[in-house]
Amino acid sequence: MKPSSLLSLMAIAGLSLTAFGITTNNDGDTCSSSTAQVAKKDIIETALAAGNFKTLATALTSAKLVKTLQGKGPFTVFAPTDEAFARIPKETLASLLEPKNRDMLTNILTYHVVPGRVSAKQVIKLDNAAAVNGQRLPILVSDSGVSVAGSKVVVTDIECSNGIIHVIDTVMMPATKDIIGTAVAAGSFKTLAAALEAGGLIEALQAEGPFTVFAPSDAAFAALPQGTVESLLKPEGLDALVSILKYHVVPGRIYADQLKAGTVKTLQGGSLEVKISEEGVFFNESKVTAADIETTNGVIHVIDKVLLP
Repeated sequence: MKPSSLLSLMAIAGLSLTAFGITTNNDGDTCSSSTAQVAKKDIIETALAAGNFKTLATALTSAKLVKTLQGKGPFTVFAPTDEAFARIPKETLASLLEPKNRDMLTNILTYHVVPGRVSAKQVIKLDNAAAVNGQRLPILVSDSGVSVAGSKVVVTDIECSNGIIHVIDTVMMPATKDIIGTAVAAGSFKTLAAALEAGGLIEALQAEGPFTVFAPSDAAFAALPQGTVESLLKPEGLDALVSILKYHVVPGRIYADQLKAGTVKTLQGGSLEVKISEEGVFFNESKVTAADIETTNGVIHVIDKVLLP
């Protein structure tokens, strides 16, 4: 952490206190009477009192999350201002607020909430934080300030009775497609998609999960002995196909930096050997070529060889 980064964030924190009517003494300590006054209000009440989170309040109401953020918590909320929401095209925002899109709106809003009370001093020590929606919020600290998932933090440490608010300048957008949708959209997993469909596993990987999928690219499938894929896609090859596909899936959401040398158990029942070296991360003999692809129900790591149980 560069000293200038820390000073910048401390200055922002001071701005947040002033903006919300909290005074400090000469030692920089928050006056107890003002703190007590602010701490009586929960996250929702604090946001409403500020006056510049009207769109956020409307969105939380549409997603039926108001009572949740009035609960015991504690929660840390990265709150986009009305100005931040105004950067979203009007048609898109109006669509998100429609009842039929509540799940998508909930995914976006819960991406702005982290369990627990995470202060500015704690935020700047993190590389990422786990949001309530299950996905990660990447955190970047630089001389220009702090950004979370690409959104700049402009005000910090607004204390509430059930958590803390940090104000951000843009609405953060999480992954909005599940594992299957993400793989199909990528365009380089056509064989995997066909195999999952033949194996009847599409709905399973569209479920809540979460799952970690080691996804062989089309090139990885093409490297198998000639006729192997065609054989597996036939009805008589169904059991073997399902076994192979489940061997590529691990329960839970496991990111690359959480992997350790050893083994991980797959949905197929067998284990994958995890090897980490200067050459990269390997599962058995398959190398990870792209890691940490976020989806709504898990994470994908792309591998260069099909794993065979």
